[in-house]
Amino acid sequence: METQKFNYDNNIVRAFLYATIAFGLVGFLLGLTAALMLFYPELPEFLFGTDDTTIKSLASGNIQGLINTQGAMGFGRIRMLHTSAVIFAFVCNSFFCGAYYSMQRLLKTRMYSDTLSWIHFWSWQFMIVSVVITFLMGINTSKEYAEHEWPIDILITISWVIFGINMFGTIAKRRVRHLYVAIWFYMATWIAVAMLHIFNNLEVPLSFTSWKSYSVYAGVKDALVQWWYGHNAVAFVLTTPVLGLMYYFMPKAAQRPVFSYKLSIIHFWSLIFVYLWAGPHHLQYTALPAWAQAVGTGFSIMLIAPSWGGMLNGLLTLRGAWDKVRENPILKFFVVAVTCYGMATFEGPLLATKSLNKIGHYTDWVIGHVHLGALGWNGFMAFGVVYYLVPIMWKTPLWSKKLANWHFWLGTLGIIFYAVPMYISGFTQGLMWKQFNPDGTLLWKNWLDTVTAIIPYFKMRFLGGILYLSGAILMVINVIKTVKAGSFQKNVPAEAPALANIGSTRKEGEGVHLWLERTPTLLAILAFITIAIGGLVEIVPTLSLKQSVPTITAVKPYTPLELEGRDLYVREGCNSCHSQMIRPFRDEVLRFEGKNGQYSKAGEFIYDRPFLWGSKRTGPDLHREGGRNPDSWHFKHMYNPRITSAGSIMPRFPWLITNKLDRTQMVDKMKLMKNSFDVPYTKAQIDSANQWADNQSKAIVQRIYAEATDVKDQMNKEKGIKGSAYVPLEQREIVAMIAYLQRLGTDIKTTQIQTASVE
Repeated sequence: METQKFNYDNNIVRAFLYATIAFGLVGFLLGLTAALMLFYPELPEFLFGTDDTTIKSLASGNIQGLINTQGAMGFGRIRMLHTSAVIFAFVCNSFFCGAYYSMQRLLKTRMYSDTLSWIHFWSWQFMIVSVVITFLMGINTSKEYAEHEWPIDILITISWVIFGINMFGTIAKRRVRHLYVAIWFYMATWIAVAMLHIFNNLEVPLSFTSWKSYSVYAGVKDALVQWWYGHNAVAFVLTTPVLGLMYYFMPKAAQRPVFSYKLSIIHFWSLIFVYLWAGPHHLQYTALPAWAQAVGTGFSIMLIAPSWGGMLNGLLTLRGAWDKVRENPILKFFVVAVTCYGMATFEGPLLATKSLNKIGHYTDWVIGHVHLGALGWNGFMAFGVVYYLVPIMWKTPLWSKKLANWHFWLGTLGIIFYAVPMYISGFTQGLMWKQFNPDGTLLWKNWLDTVTAIIPYFKMRFLGGILYLSGAILMVINVIKTVKAGSFQKNVPAEAPALANIGSTRKEGEGVHLWLERTPTLLAILAFITIAIGGLVEIVPTLSLKQSVPTITAVKPYTPLELEGRDLYVREGCNSCHSQMIRPFRDEVLRFEGKNGQYSKAGEFIYDRPFLWGSKRTGPDLHREGGRNPDSWHFKHMYNPRITSAGSIMPRFPWLITNKLDRTQMVDKMKLMKNSFDVPYTKAQIDSANQWADNQSKAIVQRIYAEATDVKDQMNKEKGIKGSAYVPLEQREIVAMIAYLQRLGTDIKTTQIQTASVE
């Protein structure tokens, strides 16, 4: 058979490799900044200015500089920017880098289209830059790992489809008959991410000229779909594509074949089937239907088997080659990465059990668990791929193996100093929250008691972050030196015999899976069905059956001012630190609800788009916040939390007090809620929305002035200085925020709760 000559495209691989390194540093710096702010919340004041004389500042000494930032350095925004940068910028770029390199070699062909490769690259990087800009501006949806607003969601979809066309086109013109296991994982990744991204991000824009949108799902339904997506973003963005990289790069680096072909088959099909069922374990003891919680737990425990199958297949690939691990820094990274994968995928199912979930959920235990996977599994696999590719692509030995080993040890210590303190912090939180005195009162009544206890662990976590980042900086130096010493070849000559056409029908004596490996269309269809089953079984009944969320007659839609306040709450990323879900535990009901004794009910969230149950409690739960504190307390708390709560680590929000509330879209928001989501606003309510908001804001301001004469005096003083430019307090953002906070949980504060079944 005639041998065909062609070229591998290393240029696109280089582009994604550089993007991986650059955005990796950005993601790590953002994470370090967020970690610092958890024990030094005055960081924005230090950088931009403050009126607090006890805090040193680089700025002029007044708070206007902080106000001018409009919250760009707020913890809520930095945190979501960090997670998005690590997931979409660092991990995804590392996957694309490894996939574009390995696919060409595994399939013995150049990528289907160089043009599509570069459109994919630049559209993805443009998306990342757009995320940075919009998140810093407060434009987000608040949905974990999917905070991007609708135009960016569309851009992600377009870029992902382009990548898919290029990948499947490359598979179609391959010169190798059977698809290697890494390609199976790449295909499953593409299919699952497309499905997850589209269904979770179904939203209705306020207008096509506005960035604002609202989820088509509300409350319990939104929570189920979001964590179906959120857990499986971990599965199909942070796990399966990286497993594909493991199956290619680990054997290549070790110069050993994969330990077991049969185990690869079992690992692949069982993993993509089981993963999609496990999402509800993030919602244990919440208002989610009990059957969905139970299914999530069951499949999470089953997930140990395929996950450890993959881990063992990776580690046992090194049989007979462990001596190389001592000498080869690439293998060091891979071994620790796969080990961290095994640890995280054992711990995750344990946290999914109700016994441990009631202690671990909402605590730093989950943060430690997530970062064991992110720093160890994702980070170390990416570093190993970079160290593998750079010497090969630039045709020169790595500049310094010693520096790579230093990176390894600094990174490993960074993981330990990050994860272990977070575990201890999480255990401390979970146990302190649940402790009672003999007389039945809470031992630790003040939330700040817990916060104060875990500050030392936050500082140790910050040290871990510094060590990890220092290692990454050493990698950058090593890469730069290696690149300068080497010679890069954009097009690498290769040759392979053409693939003979033998038809897609199964041959006599041919194994079923061998047949599937040479019929990629059928393999893709079966993978889609396997992936989709779990989501269909869990989500479709919940979305289609109204009875799954009983209506509570006392629960009414938000007023226009409260709706605006809720949007401000989302803008500032308050859900990063505060949950809105009181679980049916004695300690939570007593701590957050007091005498009323009402835990959170599914029917309370029917107007919540998006849901805001949260996944971490740095601050207390707010679902019963309404009426707990006076309006003036919220005013001062937002201006400077340390005035009302000594020792608080909450950031300041002074711009909420100075900004005029933009009410130009308020009526449109109400119309969208009524027309798109059947929220029962009457025509009279919509027509009088501005008057309704005026009356509510006046009442709030009157209470503030009555409770705090110093605030009234300050406003009068400001009015005298600004004259006609003065914006009355009634028209400012803080009043809308207070309106929303004071509404939370007040609907069912009655002696009798009536529910009405819906046909």
